[in-house]
Parts: sequence; C-alpha cells; structure tokens
Amino acid sequence: MTVFARRARASAGRMHPELSLVSYTLLGHLEESGGCRATDLAAHYALDKSTVSRQVAALERAGLIERRQDPDDHRVQVLQLTQAGTRILAHVTESRREAFRERLAGWPEQDLERFAAYLLRYNAAAAAPPVGPPAPADGRRLTADG
Repeated sequence: MTVFARRARASAGRMHPELSLVSYTLLGHLEESGGCRATDLAAHYALDKSTVSRQVAALERAGLIERRQDPDDHRVQVLQLTQAGTRILAHVTESRREAFRERLAGWPEQDLERFAAYLLRYNAAAAAPPVGPPAPADGRRLTADG
C-alpha cells in the first residue's frame, strides 16, 4: 500500500505540474459535492485546517477554484471549481484512467473482477468506524490477563 501511495503522489505531479495528490483529491471532492466549505474539506479528509487552507490558497492562485457566497447563508463562503479547474480535473482524471487501462490491459477478466471486489472491500473497511484495537499479528486474541 505504501508503494501504491507513493506512486499516486508521484504520478499526480507528472499529470499536471500544479496538482499535488492532495490538490487533485480536493478538486475531485469539490466536483462530486458541487462545492463545499474549506472546513468541510478538512473534516472529510481528516486534515488540519491549516493544511487545507494552504491547498485552497494555491488552488485559488492557480485559478482552479473560487469562493462563492452560500445562497442559504451569506456569511459562509463555498469553494467551487472554476471552468479551468473543471477542465484540468477532467484531463488529469482521464490521464489516470488511461494509465490504469495500460497497467491492467493484460489482466484476465476474472483477475480484474477479483481486484475490483478487493478494492471495494478495502474501501468499505477503510470507511467503517474502528471496532476496537487491532488483533496481534500472530492471530491470538487478547484477554484481560494478557
């Protein structure tokens, strides 16, 4: 998983010089949600507000997002993609899809189906609230007396 994450971070910069993996992820969320507050981004990704603030400022400077007044609460500013942000996000998304298609081109259908099922299972587990302390690596159950 560490190699996967490193590769994802490295590829984001190659696909568009202004987009780090975090920036790409934030743009994707803004597109999916139709816009949201910076505090919503921080909460959704469990990031520090200052981290999101720096990313948002960089995306604004690059002209990829803009702040708009929330129509329901004029005290709140909602972050939304600009046309340039939408175009760049679409380009990077397509580049990533093409890279995945190339990497998976020789895989048998059955392997692709299993891989997709495992990814769905992994993402569902990652989204679920923790149930307790992890079990020891050797599979033993912890008891009150150790």
